[in-house]
Amino acid sequence: MSLSYKLRVILLTVFSILPIFANSYTITVDAHAEECFFENVEADTKMGLTFEIAEGGFLDIDVKITGPDGAVIYKGERESSGMYTFSAPTSGRYTYCFSNQMSTMTPKVVMFNFEVGDAPSKKSSEAGDEANHNKLEDMIKELGTTLKTVKHEQEYMQVRDRIHRAINESTNSNVVMWSIFEACVLLIMTVGQVYYLKRFFEVQRVV
Repeated sequence: MSLSYKLRVILLTVFSILPIFANSYTITVDAHAEECFFENVEADTKMGLTFEIAEGGFLDIDVKITGPDGAVIYKGERESSGMYTFSAPTSGRYTYCFSNQMSTMTPKVVMFNFEVGDAPSKKSSEAGDEANHNKLEDMIKELGTTLKTVKHEQEYMQVRDRIHRAINESTNSNVVMWSIFEACVLLIMTVGQVYYLKRFFEVQRVV
């Protein structure tokens, strides 16, 4: 194995792993607003959208992916999270949008990642050692993709944990407030009953 090939393998490994830390985004979509992004890709390129609603309202949002010709590839309404992958049918600009137009006043915080695979390349006519080299490169690319998936899943798990913790804390606060309210009502009723009985016996005594 030549030194240049070793260098190429090392660089390929590094650039396969680096996107793990660069492809996750967090945006805020205001009420009655829509945020759109786009990617220019070649035909047959693998693409994937993963998203999670971190904060806001009922944790739901509308999602839409459209192709270069304006055709809707994927559309989801009031979704809290999702993962959708597909191969680009044609070359051009693919647009993905997060719409919060159904919300009257609550903004939504969306954490998402849009993965774009490598453009398909022509098969090499070389055989033997070159074929093994290509196979090794494919394995490195697959490893990089797997690492990115694991990283993104960890990030989404952190978001879910934060959401569930917030829900639990809100529920506990509501329970505490309701308990305090019940205690106050019981105390007021007890004082009222004591006052009423005291007044009743005083009236009886006067009679």
